[in-house]
Amino acid sequence: MQLNQAVSLRIRELLAQQDMTQYQLFKKTGVPKSTLSNLLSCSYDSVKLRILHEICQGFEISLPEFFDSPLFDEVNLDP
Repeated sequence: MQLNQAVSLRIRELLAQQDMTQYQLFKKTGVPKSTLSNLLSCSYDSVKLRILHEICQGFEISLPEFFDSPLFDEVNLDP
């Protein structure tokens, strides 16, 4: 799996865990709806760390907590 796919899946996981919609995440973070949509649809090859940090703040988690998922294990990611 590509890294952008892992990021998308992790955001989807967190949205489901927190029973939150993309719109609610947008309201909490200020990250544009189009950016969130593009992240979730894997339209970007990469994502800025600043955007991930803002998303983490919306979920009230740290960056290490975001990446603490089997999705980001090296065996699951394409080189």
